Amino acid sequence: MANTTSTTAGGGDFTSNLGRIYGIYTGGFIAFIILMAILSAMGVENVVIGYLFMGFTIVIYAVIGVLSRTMHVGEYYVAGRRVPALYNGMATGADWMSAASFIGMAGSLYLLGYDGLGFVLGWTGGYVLVAILVAPYLRKFGAYTVPDFLSARYGGNLARFIGVIVLFSCSFTYVVAQIFGTGLISARFLGIDFNVAVYVGLAGILVCSMLGGMRAVTWTQVAQYIVLIIAYLIPVIWMSTVKTGVPIPQLMQGQALANITALETAQGITVHHITPFVHGGYDAKNYFLLILCLMVGTASLPHVLMRYFTTPSVREARVSVAWSLLFIFILYFTAPAYAAFAKWTMLDLVASGLTPENIAEKAGWMMRWAAADNTLVQICGKAATDSAAIVAACAEKGVTALSFADINLNADMIVLATPEMAGMPYVISGLVAAGGLAAALSTADGLLLAIANALSHDIYYKMIDQNAPTSRRLIVSRILLVMVAVLAAYVASTKPSDILSMVSWAFSLAAGGLFPALVLGVWWKRANSAGAVAGMIAGFGITIFYLVMTQYGADFDKATPNMELWWGVKNISSATFGLPVGFAVMIIVSLLTRAPAREMQDFIEEIRVPRGKQMMEEKTA
Repeated sequence: MANTTSTTAGGGDFTSNLGRIYGIYTGGFIAFIILMAILSAMGVENVVIGYLFMGFTIVIYAVIGVLSRTMHVGEYYVAGRRVPALYNGMATGADWMSAASFIGMAGSLYLLGYDGLGFVLGWTGGYVLVAILVAPYLRKFGAYTVPDFLSARYGGNLARFIGVIVLFSCSFTYVVAQIFGTGLISARFLGIDFNVAVYVGLAGILVCSMLGGMRAVTWTQVAQYIVLIIAYLIPVIWMSTVKTGVPIPQLMQGQALANITALETAQGITVHHITPFVHGGYDAKNYFLLILCLMVGTASLPHVLMRYFTTPSVREARVSVAWSLLFIFILYFTAPAYAAFAKWTMLDLVASGLTPENIAEKAGWMMRWAAADNTLVQICGKAATDSAAIVAACAEKGVTALSFADINLNADMIVLATPEMAGMPYVISGLVAAGGLAAALSTADGLLLAIANALSHDIYYKMIDQNAPTSRRLIVSRILLVMVAVLAAYVASTKPSDILSMVSWAFSLAAGGLFPALVLGVWWKRANSAGAVAGMIAGFGITIFYLVMTQYGADFDKATPNMELWWGVKNISSATFGLPVGFAVMIIVSLLTRAPAREMQDFIEEIRVPRGKQMMEEKTA
């Protein structure tokens, strides 16, 4: 058992030497990339390079997880509240850079063009709401979990229990998407079946979070951010340098877009990449509603808010949000350029004279991806499993020369496949795979911890056995973490949807179920228990009803058709309906019932004051 006052991760000596420790780590990782490049040049097989990249990074995360093991409740739940703002911002960046951000976002921008910017704007803008409306006040309260705050603010376990239900629903949906991402990466780069690959990814997730809780997750996420940001920047810098001679892709994105438009016009494509509100059904209404739901969902997601419980003070929580925005900005500012250079590369490939007969020679990477999962690449409307299948499918349609429209690439493979598409050395592909894995693992760690902590702390400890000793509480948390993780891996193996859709559902569920109770709980003293309970039930109920009925219909066997969209609003923006209902119900019911006690209203006044001591102290033994 690790001693919380030792020099292991989380101890004082460790936090005072963070710069040196992570500087050495970054240098070591760059040296490892160079070593992989040397091995590749010496003729080491690509599959071996893939295994080394995946194995090395997971081993490093596992070592950090083991060194950060703890049996101290404060360390397990909130990393001892001693994480400096800079490193908490970096950990939050990794927690935030999920498979959706790293793998899915640039892929969606590739397919949706202008319309895909809604994801960038929504997720980035949400951190403004986090900083202004929620995070600092929950930090001053001193909670271990979001349902902790709901229980104390609204007096009793009913609000806590409903909060746990919402937390579980949105976090579980989100973690399924992350495990789906780890499965996709493992299937392609380790050459194993997808249904097995999701459990391989699951093992990597568990070693990071199970032993050390939030302390282990925090220091692992800092390491993961370093990996993922290096892995994301190198391919797009490479493409920018090769195609424009300038190694700053963000500045050269305009030239990339101009070339895309010229190639689209030359190939007879009338719906251009830069044309707004024409891709994938994203009209202006759906575009702005998506931004709203993602922004509000960002300020409601429990695993994001939990990151600010780990800072030493309220001031540090505010500064940490600013650092988070900077680290997130680096990737989000790059994602549109990544998509643009990838699309330019693909249009150039098509213009070079791509035919059904020569695709194996000119674009063998497509067939390798199709072999990993037959849903990822379709040519002439059929899975591109082999050359014969491609030739037959195109002959059936009378296609002799492939156009851009004849090739359908899944959004979830674009970022991972771009190095191969652009002819980069395989070591870059392995690096990108390691980055994607880091992004998925970091977010999955935070999500699983949020779920397990809510179940063990809020349900078991607060509602079932308040006299449970520390050791039993943490054992229960770890058991629940494993159980939830295995269930999530099983659901991910069924491929319920694409990564970006599943993540967007999670944001809507959090927004509809938690945002009104959190914001009004801090900013409206008149909000009471009855109002909060009614508002959470109504907002979450409407959101999940709309999502499930429009996606799956009245039953999951498709015996009945899906429900029609209300006013054409896509279900990834389900909170469009749940959010206003939640606010309205909470306000009306609060006004119709007894006001909170004067002591509670004074408590809320005190939470809003930036200075002062933490409001709640938890029992740690």
